[in-house]
Amino acid sequence: METFHLSQSSPVDPLEIEPNVTAVGFFDGIHKGHQKVIKAAGRKADELGLKRAVMTFDPHPSVVLKNSGKKARYITPLGEKKAILKEMGIDYLFVVRFDKGLASLSPQDFVEHYFVGLHVKHVVAGFDFTYGYKGAGSMRTLPDDAKGRLTHTVIEKVEKDQEKVSSTRIRKLLDTGEVSEVERLLGRPFYITGKVASGEKRSRTSGYPTADIQVDESFYLPKPGVYAVSIRLKGKKLLGMANLEQKPMFYDTQHVSLEVHAFDFRGDWYGECLAVCFHQRIRSERNFSDTEEIAGQRKQDEAEIRTFFKRN
Repeated sequence: METFHLSQSSPVDPLEIEPNVTAVGFFDGIHKGHQKVIKAAGRKADELGLKRAVMTFDPHPSVVLKNSGKKARYITPLGEKKAILKEMGIDYLFVVRFDKGLASLSPQDFVEHYFVGLHVKHVVAGFDFTYGYKGAGSMRTLPDDAKGRLTHTVIEKVEKDQEKVSSTRIRKLLDTGEVSEVERLLGRPFYITGKVASGEKRSRTSGYPTADIQVDESFYLPKPGVYAVSIRLKGKKLLGMANLEQKPMFYDTQHVSLEVHAFDFRGDWYGECLAVCFHQRIRSERNFSDTEEIAGQRKQDEAEIRTFFKRN
């Protein structure tokens, strides 16, 4: 997959890009609704003999439009989004820098620069996709804005349990720790990637061998607590449990602690990059009277999680 980073100040020479069918949207999470859009674009590209492309935006428009100064957190930060799209067989990824310059473009100028200028012959997007200044452009206005130079497909909303599958819905579920429901909407487990910040160690309180994971601050995190997790490490899948804590810090920031224990695994994984997949929230964090009580609770957590994996 070839990635192009685009902005108003640094356009890409259109001669470097072959005619393509582009799925366009922010696509945070690449959930089942997003997948329907992207797969439809792939089928159309195959039908027309064109390249498969996806256009996304960075950062999230709310960062610029709300001007809050806060960093956005994502279900799938850009690096994870790239990895998933590559697995989906995308040829071109257009990452458009969302800034005030882009937000001020007229719908016609957006189409001229980011669709026609990139040799997009067919656009696929969700029914609610908008573009141009104050979102004045839509899939309904696209034929006029494009002046007949491209065609388009509109994908209607995807629902689960009579409710739209959306990134907002998934974030709300993460806020309550309902990661098994998130998995249903994503079509895969919710996961966080990070580097092992310390080698295997014995927790001073529980005695369990654990590793601390350095979590990128761009990840949207589930509710703190103890989780049944699987760990992807060097092509292997390990089962285990994780303890996620978020502690308030200064200037509206948080310190994130993600400590994982892999069942039946012994080895030095210091410095390794891995993915922690969240399958089920077991319990909230709680206060204990002594280390013996903590160790007893950890054994209980392990037994419950092993049973969960046997059933699933």
